[in-house]
Amino acid sequence: MKKQILLSSMLMLGTLTSQGQQTQEWKGKVAKNASESLPYKLEFNKAAPEGAPNVVLILLDDVGYGAISTFGGLINTPNLDTLANNGLRYTNFHTTGICSPTRAALLTGRNHHSVGMGLFPPPFIYADFPGYNGYIQPENGTVAEVLQANGYSTYQVGKWHLTPGSEYSDLGPFLRWPSGKGFDHNLSFLGGATDQYKLDLVEDNQHVKTDGSHLNKLLTDKSINYITKQKALAPNKPFFLYYATGAAHAPHQVAKEWSDKYKGKFDTGWDAYRETVFANQKKLGVIPANAKLPDRNNFLHAWKDLSPEEKKVNARFMEVYAGFLEYTDYEIGRLISHLKTTGQFDNTAFFVIVGDNGASKEGTEYGVTTQNPNVTSGVTNALTREDYKKFIQSEYDKIGGKEVISSANYPLGWAQATNTPFKLWKQDANAEGGTHNPLIFSYPKAISEKGGIRNQYGHVIDIYPTILELSGVQQPEKIKNVAQKPLHGNSLAYAIKDKNAPSTHTQQYYTIFGNRAIVKDGWKASAAHHPNPLDLASYLGETKPVYVNNVENDVWELYNLNEDFNERNDLAKKFPEKLKELKALYDQEAAKYNIYPLIDIEYYIKQNIKTTAEQKK
Repeated sequence: MKKQILLSSMLMLGTLTSQGQQTQEWKGKVAKNASESLPYKLEFNKAAPEGAPNVVLILLDDVGYGAISTFGGLINTPNLDTLANNGLRYTNFHTTGICSPTRAALLTGRNHHSVGMGLFPPPFIYADFPGYNGYIQPENGTVAEVLQANGYSTYQVGKWHLTPGSEYSDLGPFLRWPSGKGFDHNLSFLGGATDQYKLDLVEDNQHVKTDGSHLNKLLTDKSINYITKQKALAPNKPFFLYYATGAAHAPHQVAKEWSDKYKGKFDTGWDAYRETVFANQKKLGVIPANAKLPDRNNFLHAWKDLSPEEKKVNARFMEVYAGFLEYTDYEIGRLISHLKTTGQFDNTAFFVIVGDNGASKEGTEYGVTTQNPNVTSGVTNALTREDYKKFIQSEYDKIGGKEVISSANYPLGWAQATNTPFKLWKQDANAEGGTHNPLIFSYPKAISEKGGIRNQYGHVIDIYPTILELSGVQQPEKIKNVAQKPLHGNSLAYAIKDKNAPSTHTQQYYTIFGNRAIVKDGWKASAAHHPNPLDLASYLGETKPVYVNNVENDVWELYNLNEDFNERNDLAKKFPEKLKELKALYDQEAAKYNIYPLIDIEYYIKQNIKTTAEQKK
């Protein structure tokens, strides 16, 4: 009996998985005598395909289309410029419109609602519906898990924002930490933001203390450390590095040596910035030559109408933001230099996604330093708008420093400026300003074209299949013995090879906080969800938050992006049948990807109030 049990156990071992990833069938023969048995070798440590590239995936945070010099902005990013000038600029790339959904879609290659990340991991703005519970399940495996199972070392540094708060403890579970999603090692902050100096970081599976260095420096130091160790131990093994900066999300903090480089450079204000950047973008070819700049948002003041005191403090906010981004570029440059000096750069595929959404409107009208404005209606002990404006002016020397709070951010005027040439901004998934971000691609070994422009449509869900195609790795049917759901993205590799190839990704939905859109063959139907406490009117105290969730009251617009890429001409009344067709398509996508019910912050607040009341009972 014992021998039979032993033989049965040996046969069961034959079904173990390669690195715990893909099921293998053991095809040998077992008998009592070894001489009568036939061994069969299982592949437990699969090697990467010959010549497979290293992959560096860089994701910046809260950066609009018109911020960095690579896409016409006035913030110097020489290292990103060099990558793009020796590689490709993708001008028609898109994110989901906000942080966790973009990161979930990027890593899983699937639409964010379909993996439960319609908004955020609990406890921050989630709901107990399939599209909004915030728990990514194993059937939606990550690109890191696939590469890890196919001979890659895998590393993650920086912002994660995919772990539910109940799982933050060093006790785990770690299924939704980077280590549970395919990364061999990581240095991360699990939430949506962290102070750039007083850091809340985890390394692998435990929280760690740091030496007070800026987060940017620590991320690059750790990345270089990972790569150096790996190449010493396994010089022929490729690596995948997911480098997700905290920049330029709030809090905006950087050493004065960086912000002071921009002294006086923004004194002409946000209106002049928009005009200059718009002209730069045309010269670079990253927007159409016949494009027109949208009007300044109705909520924003003209720069010329500001007082000298207002102009001074507002310019300083932008100097800090610019210094913060340029310093981030410098640290990325250190990583690039390391790869060059160690002979690894030419066989490294770089994907740089410049922002997980558009520029942030969360700095409100006057910006944020050491105190939240709280100027909206109904807030207890709120400052008046005039009092807060005076307070901000008194905080001039603290902007960008270590004293600021976690929400320290620049004012709305600069958000619109750095989002040139688009309308609206982060959270507004109905608008290109919320979802249209630059993509830089560099792979010296495979690209002979220098400084190419690619106008094909792309979305964050396309990066996963692109990486697999470039690395020669196939998407598995199972990961860790769990059957996988299909990917939703399409590889962008075809566009790398042919700048004139038609887009293969022709249909995509967007939905954040009830703001929504559907794109099909260049036509776009969109609806801003109202009322909503996250609308600018509520931010600026123009309206009171109203706790309703009636999406039928939302007004739909229609745009032809092929002719009007930045949504200046609403065609809803001119082409009502096209609008009707796209709205029906959105409903189909909603059913397919678990978008409904539309969850906004009002619903979340109302549910929290209800839950709190029940708990008190």
